[in-house]
Amino acid sequence: MTDRAGAQRTRVLVVDDDEAVRALLTRYLQLEGYEVEEAADGGSALSSVGRQAPDLVLLDRMLPVEDGLDILARMRRMTDVPVILLTAMGAEGDRVLGLKLGADDYVVKPFSPAELAARISTVLRRTQSTRPAQLEFEGLVLDLSTRDLTVDGKAVEVTPREFDLLAFLASSPRQVFSREQILDRVWSSSSQWQDAATVTEHIRRIRRRIEVDPDAPRWIRTVRGVGYRFET
Repeated sequence: MTDRAGAQRTRVLVVDDDEAVRALLTRYLQLEGYEVEEAADGGSALSSVGRQAPDLVLLDRMLPVEDGLDILARMRRMTDVPVILLTAMGAEGDRVLGLKLGADDYVVKPFSPAELAARISTVLRRTQSTRPAQLEFEGLVLDLSTRDLTVDGKAVEVTPREFDLLAFLASSPRQVFSREQILDRVWSSSSQWQDAATVTEHIRRIRRRIEVDPDAPRWIRTVRGVGYRFET
């Protein structure tokens, strides 16, 4: 989403099973200029991240069904999106565990919305300065902020899932991933409804869009009996 000036707004995903907390944070963050999406449980959060990763996730530590730390671990297999954990558990050991699992910050409840907004701003400044805005190769460019794909300077239309799959492979050049690994990391919680053939079909579609000769691919190579890798 863009603001009135046409600039891309920062997207924040708020994950909390307490509807009142979600509503409070959503109102406050929208007033601060953020685009906000809500999720009431871990499964919904992972589905949202799988569709299109936000710029930052506020993740409640205590979630129903699946613990917030488990969701964080699964999220880290999908993306390096910044995550701030929200929790009523202020013990040092709990904070250290969350940070070891990949959280970028840890805020103990109760907190003021103003303090949280300041933490968000700090984490975004820190992480965005170290994350590449683009993945650039010979004639192939993926803009991770705008989610635009160009091949030899020409815009190429892809679905959100196709972009996520291509970005996932291109982020680890020459590393081989099995179809099962790709399904887990790109499709995440929805992978239980998919199978390896889903990955094969999406790879076929991407090749048709970016390869000069899809039958002799330059970018996405098949490693027989294993899976796929992105070539540089």
